[in-house]
Amino acid sequence: MVLTADHPVLARIRDSARLASNGGRHTVTFHAMATACKLSFAASTETARVIAESAVRRVADFEAKYSRFLPDSLISRINVAAGTDWTEIDPETERILALCQEAHFLTRGVFDPTALPLIQLWNWKQTPPIVPTAKAIDAARQKTGWRKVQRSPGRVRLPEPGMSLDLGGIGKEYAVDQVARLALGHGLPGILVDFGQDVFVYGQPPDGRPAWKIGLEDPERPGSCWTALAVQNCAVATSGDYARRFTIDGRRYGHIIDIRTGQPVNNGCRAVSVLAPSCTVAGMLSTAAFVLGPEEGLHLIESYFQAEGCLVFDDRKITTRRFYDHVIKEK
Repeated sequence: MVLTADHPVLARIRDSARLASNGGRHTVTFHAMATACKLSFAASTETARVIAESAVRRVADFEAKYSRFLPDSLISRINVAAGTDWTEIDPETERILALCQEAHFLTRGVFDPTALPLIQLWNWKQTPPIVPTAKAIDAARQKTGWRKVQRSPGRVRLPEPGMSLDLGGIGKEYAVDQVARLALGHGLPGILVDFGQDVFVYGQPPDGRPAWKIGLEDPERPGSCWTALAVQNCAVATSGDYARRFTIDGRRYGHIIDIRTGQPVNNGCRAVSVLAPSCTVAGMLSTAAFVLGPEEGLHLIESYFQAEGCLVFDDRKITTRRFYDHVIKEK
């Protein structure tokens, strides 16, 4: 998919883009996929401009293609065709759906891209918020199930009317990995790609420090960090319910849905941060571990090679064995 210069998604993201330079250090910022995006790296001014434009175009292409909020996106066309025809897809979309299949398998079905009917039912943005009835939840659950999705080379089909896909938990993270790969293709010694707390870093930061410093937001005090990590050549992703939620009769309802119950996760977990070899994997593990809770969630993270993580609760933090090896010690 190649967007024309006047495509509304490309125009919107390009209008928000800024390139700030200090000597050979550069920071590219823009707003896309409903979040703040940032790249930090060292390069020549000419290379920085090329990377900035390439990143903006790549993210615009991704959003235009996979956002469920855009009626002409590929995901929307797949969803509209539910219960009727097959939809033709390209090799990239086949790769993303294959990643969804892998994530669904690894998380024993907790990660499920067909959860959109439930996500829409539990609309945390609605004013006033409403707790759905058991009947409505059951009806929405009947429209979910990744195993129902039909795939064959070059096409995909949702067999039942009302089914729909949502790439939340893996889509933005996939975009982070793709932009990082695109930028590193220019021979950069190091880079940070940060799309709304989904981060990938490579090499060393431009200021000469041995590792990148990544802060983990405090669920109790959004906007501040409870700790910071020193990382190289890996990704960090965080999933949580502290920002997108509503409260009724003293009970909080977050935006992350447990597809096994059809209801928002209610296990006391507030946030999960995961370090992994790619942002796609880190995002999948953090979301799934948030749903699974302390024991199963921790086991899931530990079972993945080179992954470490921390589950944050109101009264405690539970970590994998080597998570604190990455934590920056206060002097």
